[in-house]
Parts: sequence; C-alpha cells; structure tokens
Amino acid sequence: MILQALANYYDRMTKEGTTGIAQEGFEQKEIPFLIILSSHGKFVDFQDTREGEGKKKRGRLFTVPKGTKKTSGIAANLLWDTPNYVFGYPKSASNKDSAALFKRAKEQQQCFINTIKERFAEPLRDKGISSVVTFLESHDYTAAFSHSLWSEIQESGANLTFKSEGENNLVCQNPAVVAVLTGGETPSESGKQQICLVSGEANIPVRLHTAIKGVRGAQTSGANIVSFNLDAFQSYGKDQGLNAPVGRKAEFAYTTALNKLLARESRQKLQVGDATNVFWAEKKHKIENVFADIFGESAKGEPEQDYKSLIALLRSPETGAKTELDPNTRFYVLGLAPNAARIAVRYWYTGTVGSIADNIGQHFDDLEMVKGTKEWRRITLKSLLRSTAFDEKDDRISPNLAGDMMKSILTGTPYPKTLLAAAIRRCRAEHEITYTRAALIKAVLWRETRFYKRNEKEVGMSLDTANTNPGYLLGRLFAVLEKIQEEASPSINATIRDRFYGSASGTPVTAFPHLMKLKNYHLAKLENRGRAVNLEKQIGEIVDKLEAGNSFPPHLNLADQGRFAVGYYHQRQAFFTKKDEKIKEI
Repeated sequence: MILQALANYYDRMTKEGTTGIAQEGFEQKEIPFLIILSSHGKFVDFQDTREGEGKKKRGRLFTVPKGTKKTSGIAANLLWDTPNYVFGYPKSASNKDSAALFKRAKEQQQCFINTIKERFAEPLRDKGISSVVTFLESHDYTAAFSHSLWSEIQESGANLTFKSEGENNLVCQNPAVVAVLTGGETPSESGKQQICLVSGEANIPVRLHTAIKGVRGAQTSGANIVSFNLDAFQSYGKDQGLNAPVGRKAEFAYTTALNKLLARESRQKLQVGDATNVFWAEKKHKIENVFADIFGESAKGEPEQDYKSLIALLRSPETGAKTELDPNTRFYVLGLAPNAARIAVRYWYTGTVGSIADNIGQHFDDLEMVKGTKEWRRITLKSLLRSTAFDEKDDRISPNLAGDMMKSILTGTPYPKTLLAAAIRRCRAEHEITYTRAALIKAVLWRETRFYKRNEKEVGMSLDTANTNPGYLLGRLFAVLEKIQEEASPSINATIRDRFYGSASGTPVTAFPHLMKLKNYHLAKLENRGRAVNLEKQIGEIVDKLEAGNSFPPHLNLADQGRFAVGYYHQRQAFFTKKDEKIKEI
C-alpha cells in the first residue's frame, strides 16, 4: 500500500508537470562542477555551479542518469561520477597506501569508460558522447589538474559531469542518452519478467532498490526501505529484491517520489522526534502546503501561523476551487526512522482530508489552556514532545513516543499511555508546571474521559472552583500555599514547590500537614491583614471541598497527579490574571 501510494504520487507529479521530477531512467543530483569539453574531446574549463557562502555553498541540481547502487565493489554511474571514476584520481593520495589507492582509482576509471561504451554502441554517433570517450581515453588531464578549482574538486570528491562547449544541456541529457535510458532494459537487467507486486503488471524486477536519502539519522549515502541483504531474509533461492519482485517502473516511481518528498527544500516533510514525516494527497490539495505549518514551530519573535484559520481552510472549500479542497481527497502520512542501513516505517496513515482536519481540530481543542502573559509559544507537536524530555531536547524524547503521538492526532484516538507519565515525571523532576505541560496533561485526561465515555467531570482550560476532584483541589491548595509564602518573603529564592512538589503531588499526607502549619507562620508575616484574611478564606474554601475534610489522602494515582498539576497551574494563572485586571482598572 505504501509503495503503491508513492508510485501513484509520482504519476500525479509527472501529469502536473512538477519541477524537479526526473523521467524514468534519470534522477535529480547535486553536481557542483561541470567539465567543459571541446568538440574534439579537449579540456576547456571547469564550471562551478555552487551557490551560497561558506559551508552552505551547494551545487546545483541537475537531471542525470539514475545512479548505480554502490557497495564495496566497483560500479560506475553513467556519464557522471566522482574524480576517482572520471579522472582515475583518488580523493586521498598522500598516505602510505597511495599506490593501492591509485591502482583502484584506475580500475574505477576503466569501469566508468566501459559503462559508457556498453550503453552506446560503436561507432558513437552522438558528438557529445564521442568527445567524452575521446577525452577519457586520451589520459591527458594536465590542463584539468592545473586548473585553480582542481584541488578543491579532488579534496571534496565532488560529483562531476560533462558539458560540450557552447551547448546548454549536459552531455548526459542529449537525445541519444534519453533514447537509450528510456528505451529498454540495461545490460545488467537480465531475466524473466514477473508480476510486479506494486503495479500488478508484468515487468523485469529490480534486484537492488534505489537508496532513499533525507531521513534524519540514516546514512548520508542513503538507506533502503526495501532490502534483502542477508541469507536469513531470502527464500526459495531468490536473490535480494527478487524475493519481493518490484518492477523497474514501479521501483523508479516510488523511490523518485519519496526522495522528492525528503529533499532538502521540500515543504512536505516534518521532523517530529526521531521520525521524519512526509505527507501528500492523491490529487492537488492545499493541505500539502499547510500541514507542516499546523504542526511546525516558529522562532521567538516571528509571526505565528494561525492554526485555526488553517484548519478552517481545510474544512470549508473555497468557491471556485472545490477540486483542490475536496474533503474526500485521500491523504497520506508516512513516518520514517533510521535503522542502520535500512529505514524503519514508524507508522503509516491514510485517510480523507476531511477526517484529518476534524481530528487535528479536535487535538487543538483538547489543548486549549489559559496562557500566561509572558508565554509566547503556541502549542505545537514539537513543543509537546519536548515538554516530556530532559532539558526539552529532541534527542531525549522517547523514540516511539513521537510516532505514537502523531498517529493519535491523525486518528483522533487517545494519546499514548506513556505520555501522561512522561509529562508528570518532568513536573516532579523539574518542579515546574509549564504552559505546555499543563495543556498536554489536560488534553490527555480529556481524551481518556471522552473516548471511554466516563461520567466524571474533567479539568477545563481555566480555573474551575466547582471541581471537587481531590487531585485538582490539592493542586489549587498547593498554589495558594506557595503564593502566601511568596508574599510573606518576596526575596525568597526557593519556594515550597522546589522542596515539596514531588511528595505533595504523589503522597499528600506526607507533605500537606507540615505545609498547613508552615502557612500560619507565613500569614503572620503579612503586613496587609485584609490580604491575609482573603488567603485564609481561600484555603478554607478549598479544604472544605475535600471529602475527608482536613485529612489528606495517602496517595494520588497517575491521573489525579495530572489533575494536581493542572489545578496548580490554573490557580497560579488566576492569581496573575486578577493582578493584571486590577492594573487595567487603575
């Protein structure tokens, strides 16, 4: 299903004329340097295609013949490759094994020449190809080696290809090359046709699939989403990809589409934890342009995307663009994670645009929470996951949590069971209930209650004085006690939250009796006696709602610990809100 959807996406892009999509037999490749040759096969110049500055300097993308799958052996690409293959000159030629390196480089160059000759029958009728072969077989590279760019080319091992002097296209883009690459099988593709498992049509199966690049954490040279590289993975004497026959056309289509989605400049990918997510629709739809914005995160000070307007855009088609905003359009989300030389599928989701828009909208509704005046961030998927990790670092996020979280959002199901525990664990460890953590805990509790149809009243987005849940009440009480301490000692560096949050939220009976005695000392220090009376009344109002009266529960379960955190956050925000309102009145 995954490969089928990707192959269909490639067909869609070719029909729409999407830029940067290569035809069968070709691929988009970064080529930093071009070798300019005369019609007689003489070196003329190197052309530097790079743009940018410093480390951000990158070569231009060109459409070149599809690269050969390279392993530890010698295998050359057609009409483009590294200096080892083109010039027979190794990247590192100054160490003690330089003789062996030069010998191997010469073998690589001979393979490069033979690859050209095997694909194009002699006599060579194309002038561009003929000049390339003449240049390579002359072995006269003095002019190239003395060029000012050569040292940089040799040290970097950058890709090279050929261009005839005075021509606009590369030699590998000449009509003769296109005719050969699109006209039939390659010399290495021998054997019978089989039914392709992706297209259902008879085609020659591909033994080695094209590497997929752009998955964060995977090998930079690319990794495979389909591979059979050990005997244990093979059966009935089938070698590598022949175990699950995928035809040449389908293999090219799905790998080209996936590499396009994962490209550096792609707007259809999103990094969440260790999972690289790509997404696309079965036909042109604006969700492809806004999906990343809904979950993405802006830097501090930058204008935020209004996710509500983006979701509204998906839910209601615009006049005159119904085909682009059809809510019944199929939409796909693929989560990929690195796994040595392979790529693991973290999750795969397919649904309609309408259902996804509703589920995303519900996700943000569940997260609605009163925000502090100094809080600048909007709640994004990345910020939610970071709030469960040490120091809010991406590499500290639980590996499976990102994928499970995304899947829950897209399907509208309860969040992962580990999410609440992770958020509470960070609250206890850091003694801090941030806006993001409070919203996350509230959302988890709301979904659990709604999905399992529980009758209990759940925490809201702001202070609820009618909520009688013991966890919520104790969280409020803890916030009031801390407020009293802060007003009694304005210059205090550490409050009761830093010393007692863990015990108060987990085993209240061990902390609150002591804290209730301590608050009497703090209240006595307040000079404003009216303020002291009001705070005392607030404590009484909260304690009276506890079922056991003045006795505190011996422990709180995980859900009630979550309600404790939300109650604390709500009460703290209520203090600040009242203060801001008084300032406005004045």
